[in-house]
Amino acid sequence: MATPVPPQRQKLFFEGGPDHIYAIGDVHGCDDILGRLENRIFEDSRKRAGTKWLIMLGDYVDRGPKSAAVLDRLTSKPRADIKRFCLAGNHEEVMLDFLRNPSSDHRWLEFGGLETLYSYGLHKLPANRQALKNLLQARIPGEHIAFLESLPSLLSIPGFCFVHAGLRDGVALTEQEDADLLWLRPTTSAKAVATHGVIAIHGHTPVAGVEIGRARINVDTGAYMSGILSAVRLSRRNAPEIIQCS
Repeated sequence: MATPVPPQRQKLFFEGGPDHIYAIGDVHGCDDILGRLENRIFEDSRKRAGTKWLIMLGDYVDRGPKSAAVLDRLTSKPRADIKRFCLAGNHEEVMLDFLRNPSSDHRWLEFGGLETLYSYGLHKLPANRQALKNLLQARIPGEHIAFLESLPSLLSIPGFCFVHAGLRDGVALTEQEDADLLWLRPTTSAKAVATHGVIAIHGHTPVAGVEIGRARINVDTGAYMSGILSAVRLSRRNAPEIIQCS
């Protein structure tokens, strides 16, 4: 029997954006670093007049040690006068697939999922599927699951498009598929030519330092490997500025 294809996630389109946007790359369970980066962003935002958004670019779970704490943080209200949007990453998608169809040989467990389960205090998984499902339901808060299910796959404002992974060339933003938005790797040509008339702000593909180009900005500096979590600030009257914590 074929596995049902999940419905396409919501896409958010805004006719205008705020005065300042902070976009944070892949967190991957590094809650301590995320807390420090949030503090730095909130401190920076207090110095700036106007409206502010904080956009999380996905991959909050897996590989790092504190995925459950990251989801606790993101399901709580931000500690500043800033509006937060959280986008879906491919790791959230695979985690949800495991939760819908749990098994001791699911690919998520080798994809960083074991570390996520450890963060919920789950160190030994029963082989029986029903027993495993019951254990997951007992330990993983429904609020976390609802949050993962609700995440949009794209946020667009004039001039910029925020996604986890990338945009498919030649496809309208409204027609982009989640499989690309959550999994696509940038091509060499995408570094030079902006598509859809917007600059793509994304994570997903780890780089040594934040890449700022004419067509896209990659904010994923591989926090779980490098110990460095990065953000970029986009302001109406200033060039993009990198903010980092370790």
